[in-house]
Amino acid sequence: MAKEDYYALLGVKKTAGDAELKSAYRKLAKQYHPDVNPGDGEAERKFKQISEAYDVLKDPQARAAYDQFGHAAFDGGNNPGAGAGGGFSNFGDFGGMGDIFEEFFGGGRGGRGGRRRQQSRGTDLRAEINITLEDAFDGTERQINLTRAAACDTCSGSGAQPGKAPSTCSTCGGLGKVRAQQGFFMVERPCHACHGTGQIITDPCQSCNGAGHVQQQRSLSVTVPAGVEDGTRIRLSGEGDAGARGAVAGDLYVFVNIQPHSYLQRDGADLFCAMPVPFGLAVKGGALDVPLMDGKRVKLTIPAGAQTGQQFRLRGKGMPILRARNKGDLYIQIDVEMPAKLNRDQQKLLDAFEGSLKDTNYPAVAEFKARSKS
Repeated sequence: MAKEDYYALLGVKKTAGDAELKSAYRKLAKQYHPDVNPGDGEAERKFKQISEAYDVLKDPQARAAYDQFGHAAFDGGNNPGAGAGGGFSNFGDFGGMGDIFEEFFGGGRGGRGGRRRQQSRGTDLRAEINITLEDAFDGTERQINLTRAAACDTCSGSGAQPGKAPSTCSTCGGLGKVRAQQGFFMVERPCHACHGTGQIITDPCQSCNGAGHVQQQRSLSVTVPAGVEDGTRIRLSGEGDAGARGAVAGDLYVFVNIQPHSYLQRDGADLFCAMPVPFGLAVKGGALDVPLMDGKRVKLTIPAGAQTGQQFRLRGKGMPILRARNKGDLYIQIDVEMPAKLNRDQQKLLDAFEGSLKDTNYPAVAEFKARSKS
């Protein structure tokens, strides 16, 4: 059966440039990839065809031969683009199957000449500190002690004896990875000989036994800014475990826990306080003495006839807003407290006072009575 035209397979004109070819191939490869269409023989066949077409057309010499002689240019197994694998041997070429494989599945690839190994970054560490709401209002400092992996001073983190250097792993050639062909795909795995480091230590450092790091006790000062909220994470760059053999260290994340306050509740930068108010003050009205977070006190005017549950707002008397100059608000919700344990004289006075009152002095009671009669 006659082979389909390579340009037609990719859906491009003969004048298509490299970028257009690559874009067309990527789109079709995603559509017909065997892993996207498991068990679909037709999709697999189509995938082979477009891969063969792209392998030829992306190569300037092969494309020139194809444009002049068509498929006859490659009769007899002389396909310049396909190689011995029939169009699937060039997985490492830029823009070819290797790119698509990596894009689909996140797999690494060597490319031409291969990518050099990446040194392993140190592990991030976590610590917690407990502070009060007052600490969060003012800002504070805390000392924390931790044990972490630090670069070995003897070998400067190399893992080898002083004066000696790690040798390149002969199994992976220093890449830290080995490649193996599996069906259509080239699979990369960490090198078993060097455990992905790309190096072999033949003369390990006696201080760290070749690890390149040792356990170290360290004390750090952590600055907690004013306005910090419960659960805030503070990052100390480079204060985590040391990286493998000279790689960058990890970070330390300090989580802030704010202890519950005795009478204040917090919501963001706003504070809420439930304050008991004497019965007489609520009836007559007057000034209520309110404590603030900065240690000062302020007078809050309570109107005559104030009721339990009424809320008053003190602007700018709440918590500082992190990395800002302004503050939240303080909300005072009053709870009118009835007098308790009255003596006989007080009871008589209360009876006389109560007798002098009318329904209009209890508007809520009067309203309920009116509704209940309807």
